[in-house]
Amino acid sequence: MANHKSALKRTRQSLRRHKRNMHVKSTMRTCVKHFQKAVDAGDAADAEARFRQAERAIRKAASKGVIPKRRASRSVGRLARQLGALSAG
Repeated sequence: MANHKSALKRTRQSLRRHKRNMHVKSTMRTCVKHFQKAVDAGDAADAEARFRQAERAIRKAASKGVIPKRRASRSVGRLARQLGALSAG
């Protein structure tokens, strides 16, 4: 365990940030899972709504630095491609 006052503060800060980051990442993954379920079910209207939620969660995670911005962009692109295939087919 840390002994210096500044080291104790850094420990508190890192724990707080870790909890926040895990919450943001978990929320993002859940939204993506809901979108995937809607796509698998073939429900285009529900998938459209779920896509908006998933995109928002992914972009928010990227803006907070939880995931890299390029990974967020790639993930949103893949989800959009799935949604387009569902709408077309």
